[in-house]
Amino acid sequence: MSMRFVVASWLVAAALPLWAIAAEDHHITVQSENLTWSAPAAYAQGAQVAVVKGDPTKEGLYIVRLKVPAGFKIAAHSHPNDENVTVLSGSFNIGTGDKLDEQKGTQIKSGGYSYVAKGMIHYAWFTEDTVLQLHGMDPQGITYVNPTDDPRKK
Repeated sequence: MSMRFVVASWLVAAALPLWAIAAEDHHITVQSENLTWSAPAAYAQGAQVAVVKGDPTKEGLYIVRLKVPAGFKIAAHSHPNDENVTVLSGSFNIGTGDKLDEQKGTQIKSGGYSYVAKGMIHYAWFTEDTVLQLHGMDPQGITYVNPTDDPRKK
């Protein structure tokens, strides 16, 4: 028996409990027309959010969608957890730094993905109507670099 086979067998056996946990949900489907959209207090007027799975205010996996109109901007901010973003429709521009600068950044097109590490300061702007899917672990949150940019304080 080769060492590779032994290591591979051990890795598969170690992963079995994870498969069992994932199987507890059995099967979940969500149709986009059945999502419930609401205005999140943490974003400027015009943004809408819908929870797909989990609870972004609690520990564990969450999946949410964020829908924004063309011209929408999110000032420089950070998150208390890693952020995974998939562009479902439209596109968005993301940049790093403590001030939104439309001359810098990267455009992520429909079907694209972006990862932002916990605590990294970044900003975003949208040139077209866009729907993003965000997922992560543990409570999601947003802390604006400049407190006057936080819609919750207005």
